[in-house]
Amino acid sequence: MIWNDEYETMPREALEALQLKRLRAVVERVYATVPFYRRRLEEAGVTPDSIRSLEDLRRIPFTTKDDLRQNYPYGLFAVPLKQVVRIHASSGTTGKPTVVGYTRRDLETWSELMARSLASAGTTKDDVVHNAYGYGLFTGGLGIHYGAERIGATVIPMSGGNSRRQVMVLQDFGSTVITCTPSYALHLAEVAEEMGVDPRSTRLRVGVLGAEPWTEEMRKEIEERWNMQAIDIYGLSEIIGPGVSIECEEAKHGLHIFEDHFIPEIINPETGEVLPYGEEGELVITTITKEAFPVLRYRTRDITYLIPEPCICGRTLVRMRRVKGRTDDMLIIRGVNVFPSQIEEIIMATEGVEPHYLLIVDRDPETRLDTLEVQVEVSEALFSDEVRRLQSLARKMERDIKEMLGISAKVKLVEPRTIQRFEGKAKRVIDNRKLA
Repeated sequence: MIWNDEYETMPREALEALQLKRLRAVVERVYATVPFYRRRLEEAGVTPDSIRSLEDLRRIPFTTKDDLRQNYPYGLFAVPLKQVVRIHASSGTTGKPTVVGYTRRDLETWSELMARSLASAGTTKDDVVHNAYGYGLFTGGLGIHYGAERIGATVIPMSGGNSRRQVMVLQDFGSTVITCTPSYALHLAEVAEEMGVDPRSTRLRVGVLGAEPWTEEMRKEIEERWNMQAIDIYGLSEIIGPGVSIECEEAKHGLHIFEDHFIPEIINPETGEVLPYGEEGELVITTITKEAFPVLRYRTRDITYLIPEPCICGRTLVRMRRVKGRTDDMLIIRGVNVFPSQIEEIIMATEGVEPHYLLIVDRDPETRLDTLEVQVEVSEALFSDEVRRLQSLARKMERDIKEMLGISAKVKLVEPRTIQRFEGKAKRVIDNRKLA
């Protein structure tokens, strides 16, 4: 379902004219109100008047997460604090959190984008939305909440945690849409089965899942376990929160980016060179409508590519392919680049194992070479099987990893329910090399 036909199906020429108008306005505003941006633009020889076409966007320097941290907490705000009515922040697990602000108009924009997103997944005013994203400083919970209310759906603000209660509410309240991370959707299915509840017996028909990279194989697993569609949603707090892009229920092939609010680019993460449509690289986003916290050419660190062809759903917006991983999640093992999602694909394609895994990277103290251990849970039925069969399965997975990724790994099959579950983003990697 298309929520805003005017903007979501706008002819390309009109959309690009709108983008240029809004880009020039935001550059003029940050040049006048944000000392950091004024300094950066002047160093690059860019003034608001020099932005005459969308091609001129490339002349603007990148903004990085380090820039946000160095201007903590309010140094990049483009309005006085008295005009900021909401503040969110990242988790700050690797240092100071990144702080973002919203004016009243920003919250209206966010609600509109989330209404578009949920409508793209097929949500209507007749739905009951079980929102299991975290509320608080994290943007996920409140972003989904206001978008669902704008549509007119019934919202259950569950937040994360207390999984057995979540299952009870899913059953008793007749939830038809669930919003959470993909890994938590699988965990809830597991908890439901432990409670003697068949996840397929609930009224859920669609899951709007995001906040972490996931594979097509995991989508199939979730859809089968819950008997529902699983739709990928994308966003990040530095840009606005969820609502930057989402798949549509008609195609589920790439996530529509709401280009009347965000200008996407793909760059070579090493050189910063802008890449053409279809070529994989790092996603860069410029916000063109935000008031309190606009960002120019923000390096998301997410690896994807852009699809320009119109979708069968009727939207003319460019699409981004499902995020493969983040540049800072990528592991370099004996000179080979490895994303956790690549290991996940192999795991999900292996019969008899569960979609719960942990990658442990270490360094042999004698050879000084990197080692990779892949811990994977096996099913209850397989765990009780003979040792020889388990050993054979582990060796098969080791061969698959070697053939597909070109690295040697030790696969360790572990008992069911021994790998930690997460309510939010799943922690898939322990890299002990960083501790040495």
